[in-house]
Amino acid sequence: MKALAWADQHPLVAYYNPNDIPYPHHGFEHILALSSGTPEVFPVTDTYTHLEKLLAQKHPLLCGYLGYDLKNQTEKLSSHNPDHLGFPLLTFFIPEVYLYFNKETITIYTSTDNRKHIVNTILVSECIATAPPAGITMQQRVPREKYKRQVEQVKKHILEGNVYELNYCMEFFSEEARINPLPLYMALNAASPTPFSGYLKLQDKYLMCASPERFLKKEGQRLISQPIKGTIRTGSTPEEDRALQHQLRNDEKELAENMMIVDLVRNDLSRSCATGTVQVEEMFGIYGFRQVSQMISTVVGTLKPENTIVDALKGAFPMGSMTGAPKISAMQLIEELEDTKRGLYSGAFGHFTGNGDCDFNVVIRSLQYNASTGYLNFMVGSAITYDSDPDREYEECLLKAHAMLKVLGQV
Repeated sequence: MKALAWADQHPLVAYYNPNDIPYPHHGFEHILALSSGTPEVFPVTDTYTHLEKLLAQKHPLLCGYLGYDLKNQTEKLSSHNPDHLGFPLLTFFIPEVYLYFNKETITIYTSTDNRKHIVNTILVSECIATAPPAGITMQQRVPREKYKRQVEQVKKHILEGNVYELNYCMEFFSEEARINPLPLYMALNAASPTPFSGYLKLQDKYLMCASPERFLKKEGQRLISQPIKGTIRTGSTPEEDRALQHQLRNDEKELAENMMIVDLVRNDLSRSCATGTVQVEEMFGIYGFRQVSQMISTVVGTLKPENTIVDALKGAFPMGSMTGAPKISAMQLIEELEDTKRGLYSGAFGHFTGNGDCDFNVVIRSLQYNASTGYLNFMVGSAITYDSDPDREYEECLLKAHAMLKVLGQV
């Protein structure tokens, strides 16, 4: 896409790509935003208050993300695992130019009257070819046997009553990797198109995201959250695909996992929604994507008039599908059992609009990259319950990793 190639010449870029995939309540709006300025600077404490003040200024669009470790400002939690990427806790920027792509039209918004120049510059830009990098070797932070031991530790905690579900994740990484992030994002999106795909350039740091999961959308006073729990590979034929989806829809373990997280999300939304408005709109929906089929439920509610979108974010963040239940105990154990700071992973990438609405995904199936250091990583995980089989959970992680390993030339 010429417009994305042109935008990538700027220090701040956010691209939201729904890939024209049908999805309940739709995927992302198709938006490309950029700035030659600097991102908003947030304090390391009382960050939500600063975000509330920024939103009160009524910018037409704010683009950015919420990092996983914002959890420490909603609960009495801490983070001590190594951080090899160095993304800020959260970042938003006010675009100088943004484009809305509709099926038949493109609308350009700009802070100056230079639309004609923008169009002409885009038209003469070269298209970026979809291209995987060469010479990348990804290492696995947690070997298979250690992963299985950690799953057994989680099951022990479940038996002791500390949690009843926990999302345990592991990292794949490469040091001193030299890549061109935009062609890599395009290769990832081609291999695994999803309704919440996105690309973020934050000066020297990059997110290349192929997420199928929505964290939170606000439309007027309505809130929508769509947790994913339940994964199975796609079939090689339509008949096999239907049979696999039927298998997923009737898998008691996957159904139990999904139900537990739906209950958690209902509880999270009820903190900011009016009494009696939180409803499960769809339970155990099965949706097929290029690499996997997923079990997705949809929970909706109506925001109380006295509450803001920041109240809703604080009440629901991070997404329960990426933590476990009870949520606080699960996050405490995640810090103890995992080897890497999650950073953007299992946080949320999205945007706020000028009318007070927003849409955020869950950052999964995503590559993170620090161009200054050459550190490249992705993380994958699965929900562990008492009935979990460590080998099966490990294979689920590899299934989720497949598209990223493929575009990195590792499989």
